[in-house]
Amino acid sequence: MIEGPCFALTVLGVLGTGLVAGVFCGFSAFVMRGLAALPPARGAAAMQAVNEAAVRPPFMIVFLGTAVLCAVLAVVTFVLWPDPGAVELLVGSALYLFGSFGPTVTANVPRNEALARLEPESAEAAAYWPVYLREWTRWNHVRTVASAGAALSYVLALT
Repeated sequence: MIEGPCFALTVLGVLGTGLVAGVFCGFSAFVMRGLAALPPARGAAAMQAVNEAAVRPPFMIVFLGTAVLCAVLAVVTFVLWPDPGAVELLVGSALYLFGSFGPTVTANVPRNEALARLEPESAEAAAYWPVYLREWTRWNHVRTVASAGAALSYVLALT
């Protein structure tokens, strides 16, 4: 069984990746569906407001802090290579860093930035909104599964 500081880091990893998975799951399960049901101008305006709210400390500390924690866990695992749980720790870190954090930076944020540049009532926003919904949500599904998989992998490392 994992012990000491590595145990505490792994428990925090479970908590962080699980919290992020829950946020992303909420968006995939009902938030994006609710926004899609609105007229394009209202949906785009609402998503712009959500995107602004997301970059405040409560979410960013959890999201970015978990990324740092996953990187630390990966480095500690490579250096110490604990017999129990090493593979699970590396898998959990890779899932979060490459399956959740990576797509956020390369797929979701660029779409958010493109949406932010549009006036919700414009023809451009009306044309972009269905594309945004489809692509952003697809990548959010990936982030949800990867974050949940990371949490599960860290739990398995503790057993």
